[in-house]
Amino acid sequence: MQWDQFNRRAARCLPLRALTAAVCLAFSASLVSPVAQAQGAAPKITPKISDGVIKIGLLNDMNSLYADLTGVGTVEAVKLAVEDFGGKVHGFPIEIVFADHQNKADLAAAKAREWFDSQKVDMLGDVGASATALAASEVAKQRNKIALLSGPGTSALTNDKCNAVTVHYAWDTYALAAVVGRGVVKGGGDTWFFLTADYAFGQALEKDTADVVKAEGGKILGSVRHPLNTADFSSFLLQAQASKAKIIGLANAGGDVVNAIKGANEFGITKNQKLAGLLLFINDVHSLGLGVTQGMQLASAFYWDMNDETRKWSRRFFEKTKKMPNMLQAGAYSSTMHYLKAVKATGTDDTDVVNKWIRSNPINDMFVKNGKIREDGRMMREMYLFEVKKPSESKYPWDYFTLKATIPAEQAFRPLSQSVCPLVKK
Repeated sequence: MQWDQFNRRAARCLPLRALTAAVCLAFSASLVSPVAQAQGAAPKITPKISDGVIKIGLLNDMNSLYADLTGVGTVEAVKLAVEDFGGKVHGFPIEIVFADHQNKADLAAAKAREWFDSQKVDMLGDVGASATALAASEVAKQRNKIALLSGPGTSALTNDKCNAVTVHYAWDTYALAAVVGRGVVKGGGDTWFFLTADYAFGQALEKDTADVVKAEGGKILGSVRHPLNTADFSSFLLQAQASKAKIIGLANAGGDVVNAIKGANEFGITKNQKLAGLLLFINDVHSLGLGVTQGMQLASAFYWDMNDETRKWSRRFFEKTKKMPNMLQAGAYSSTMHYLKAVKATGTDDTDVVNKWIRSNPINDMFVKNGKIREDGRMMREMYLFEVKKPSESKYPWDYFTLKATIPAEQAFRPLSQSVCPLVKK
């Protein structure tokens, strides 16, 4: 029955006595309401949440060289997401569990397995560090559980090691190479020597960057690999200095990149050679100071001072942590919100249903606009090339970066034509 039919029925009701007319009108409305629902009202969802709770598990480095980049900060970012979501989905509570993987792949795999099997974790997040992420992602694949990874870097997660339940959310080594490597070579830095962390992340970052440097006409003069969490970089830096390369590419992160930059300045290496911090975070710049890091270029998916929206969220994060967020922490907030929206929209925490929604719907928040998850699990978004400011250019606390370029997602991340991910249709 259409609305004009209702109006005709209502007109016939009006001459009747008040009580009779009211009954008549109610009956007419009852006939129309199913049509009205079909024409515009959202269908009612009967939620089905396993175990009566939506449980999110966060694995990261809580006490070692990456603790400042992920750690407690990422946990607080995810807590903000849960808070902003109201703490519940369809009346069911949202619970967060977290653990320190100690940068050990076997420990990360064991904890993920325990969470999925006995603690009924629905979504695995963060998993900072590449080797641990690869191990945990494999467990997620085996258990058919969603993994939204904002912490790790290795581009293998969406290439040869991709799977249908893992999304690589914020950044990867390919993007760092494409953004920083290409930018530095075009600026005249055409000879490189790499100082590389000797594990999955560092090796992937060196390879991806070397490929970009050579493609842009540059040369690789050598490399040296150092153990994870190295305190003394003197012998490695002397090899880099002896190479005479214009650029020393730092294919490491966290405490390693901080110690390498400190050492390079103490040895006077930066007087004749430039450092390229392939993965340099705002936390590192804050720790080292602008006097040491000024002029360095870096790639990032997020900067707290980009616009009003990023500043508003970042100040809330600062109130909880006394630090401004980096792209890993902002990405963890965004990926958690996207997951919770999926559970709300579908009314379930069933992996297959939620995963389909996650991969079919765009992401719009303070972290990314119109972000989309590609078939290989890569979340496609623009990347930024920043330059660290001189001390005289910084006007207020944490005012550290100048935006040099915005790189579209299609240029920043590995094209599908080069992918060996089995999910990619050729």
